[in-house]
Amino acid sequence: MSEFLETYGIYLQFISIPIISGIVGWGTNVLALKMTFYPLEFWGIKPFLGWQGIIPSKAEKMAKISVNLWTTKLVNVKELFSQLEPAMVAEEMRPQFDRIAKEIMDEIMAKQSPEVWSKIPESVKRMTYARISRDMPGVVAEIMFDVKDNIEEVFNIEEMVIDRLTADKQLMVEMFLNCGKEEFKFIERSGFYFGFLFGLIQMVIWYYFPEWWILPLAGLIVGYATNWLALKLIFEPIQEKTVFGMKFQGLFIKRQNEVSEEYAKMLTEEIFTFDRIFAAIINGTTKDKFIDLVLKHAERGIDEGVGISKPVVNLVAGKRNYDKMKNIVLDKVIREMPSSVNPVFNYADEVMDLETVFRTKMQALSPPEFVGFLRPVFQEDELKLILIGAVLGMAAGFAQLYLVFGG
Repeated sequence: MSEFLETYGIYLQFISIPIISGIVGWGTNVLALKMTFYPLEFWGIKPFLGWQGIIPSKAEKMAKISVNLWTTKLVNVKELFSQLEPAMVAEEMRPQFDRIAKEIMDEIMAKQSPEVWSKIPESVKRMTYARISRDMPGVVAEIMFDVKDNIEEVFNIEEMVIDRLTADKQLMVEMFLNCGKEEFKFIERSGFYFGFLFGLIQMVIWYYFPEWWILPLAGLIVGYATNWLALKLIFEPIQEKTVFGMKFQGLFIKRQNEVSEEYAKMLTEEIFTFDRIFAAIINGTTKDKFIDLVLKHAERGIDEGVGISKPVVNLVAGKRNYDKMKNIVLDKVIREMPSSVNPVFNYADEVMDLETVFRTKMQALSPPEFVGFLRPVFQEDELKLILIGAVLGMAAGFAQLYLVFGG
């Protein structure tokens, strides 16, 4: 064995150069990608020693870029909500109305005059409940008409998306990883292929100029070039080009239909769900406008709908307490809204069909527009990503110099 190494060892050393170069290209690409997305939070000693994934470290900025793309290319909030029929929304909520009507009236009377209310005949109570329940669909429909007309004032889509993505950085990372999974695999594999090819050149140079700085310099070039080439091939050329009868186009662009399906599914399952949209409306910075809108219609509904129950109201509370009673009703309406609106979500999901909307619009984008959905991941800190590969490649070059060639 020792005789074999003495005879052929020098050749094995040279042969190892392209192999190690390929491994370095692969390893630096893999590590650079990992450092793009992880760790989610800063790891180390701030502010000088440590690391946080490029994407998580700029979660808010990336979220703003994403929501800007979605709202300009995929979704028009006013257009989407225009598809909801107010009468159908009221119909979906109808099973809740009888319960709410009874609870409203019982709550009013329990606070105003429980002894008198307990003596009111059940038939009169049922008639009062029924009148309130009967009027509720009309009030809900009026609210929905107003919400549709003013949706951009009562729903801040940008705020909802940014809050969601910054609160769950893993979700943001998964969106990019899932939609660009084939491209990321290509970056990893291409690192070895390009690294091996560069290694052949490196081997020839080392044969004629075995200077100590050649391998570290070559490692730096390999780490830099493999990342740079991989990114170029993923996104360019944007428009399909034919060279010597062969067609070329960025790998990501060629998967537009497939990526659109994955992207649309994640958007509708993780971000644009109707429970989150409604939560954003009633809990976001625009909630006061929404509540004012609801109260305006509810108050008018109460004034117009007292009707047959008015003698009972006057008997129990008197006119002076009418406003106080009305406030009890309005408070109850606001408290009941989150639970009473739940049945509407399935109807809204069916009517709007957001997944289909997102998918078809994304598939119809031009290549330059489509590239914008993944390109910002790299474009934001593309140079940093490439330089990470270069530094790691140079470190591997020094290791190769000392471990294989003995320094």
